[in-house]
Amino acid sequence: MESVKTVGKMLRVENLKVEAQKRVILEDINLNIRKGEVVALFGPNGSGKTTLIRTIMGFSGYKIKEGRIIFKGKLINNLPIEERVSLGIGLMHQHPPKVRGIRLYQVADFLCKDKERTTEVAQRLSLKDHLSRELNLDFSGGEMKRSELFQVVLQDPDLLLLDEPESGVDIENISIMGKVLNDYLKEQGKSTLIITHTGYILDYIKAQRALVLIEGKVWCEGEPSEVFRSIKKFGYQKCKECYEREVHFRRA
Repeated sequence: MESVKTVGKMLRVENLKVEAQKRVILEDINLNIRKGEVVALFGPNGSGKTTLIRTIMGFSGYKIKEGRIIFKGKLINNLPIEERVSLGIGLMHQHPPKVRGIRLYQVADFLCKDKERTTEVAQRLSLKDHLSRELNLDFSGGEMKRSELFQVVLQDPDLLLLDEPESGVDIENISIMGKVLNDYLKEQGKSTLIITHTGYILDYIKAQRALVLIEGKVWCEGEPSEVFRSIKKFGYQKCKECYEREVHFRRA
């Protein structure tokens, strides 16, 4: 595994081009996340946000054509998912899988040997009565998302990849998850990349930067609340116009 010199960087994505089903989904993606930094990622449906997270995680079906993914100073382009997990990357799925025959407490026992910690997190996420149930079977949308957060907190990774944690979830569940996640990130100082459409989760979590991904490219970077306000007011097209104007002025 190639070692790359980095200072204060948890994750570096350099000139990344990714193909899926013989189609280029991401092109020339550059992204840095420092230790303890929370970065929000906005973008319309189909812009490549989930592809980016899945490529960082190492899912099959996403072919890196160019560029590098460097995690904690190590080049991980060709590492399988399990090695990336062991290095300290954790993922909260947008659509969590349902697993018959595996109980939630069994997953929790595998992830964390501290029973008190498991009980505490389960209680805070209102999952104590779900521990004996099969993983995500007959769970509501909110219960599945709380179960995902429960697992990623117990895994305790160095880098959290959160794929739309508030998607399909009501305000009460967002509040429960947001408070637990905020406390966890502040206490542990974790690096985080979070995809959000609604921005609701950012009412609970302090993100330091926001990026906007459109048509497989990063078009904008800025202060999260300002970026989100602009998106709500003008839509994503404004980000492209601002970017193109800036490029034009630089070239002039």
